Amino acid sequence: MSHDATDLRYRTKAYALRIIKLYQILPKSGEAQVIGKQVLRSGTSVGAQYREACRAKSPADFISKMEGSLQELDETGYWLELLAESGIMPANQLADLQKENSELTAIFVASVVTAKKNKNPR
Repeated sequence: MSHDATDLRYRTKAYALRIIKLYQILPKSGEAQVIGKQVLRSGTSVGAQYREACRAKSPADFISKMEGSLQELDETGYWLELLAESGIMPANQLADLQKENSELTAIFVASVVTAKKNKNPR
């Protein structure tokens, strides 16, 4: 089975795996580990929340779970910013992950907007 970049199940899992790899290379200092655990938790939750959305029982349930994924993406973006801006990790090492975070956020926002329109057609 091949995976392309538009397959969100694959893409959110690949994102989670990248977050795990980031956590593994973080410095062992206290602050790096505290932020690291936060980014690990929120970054790996995105795909799990998305899978729940795929099994939603109603449009409202789908929207709720997709918004949960968006919250996790937003939180992960915050922790990535802190890792870069605090100097814990070089910003250039985080740039690709931050780009993927932004792209996933845009896709999820568009999905929620579409789902809301379809739920409440005018």
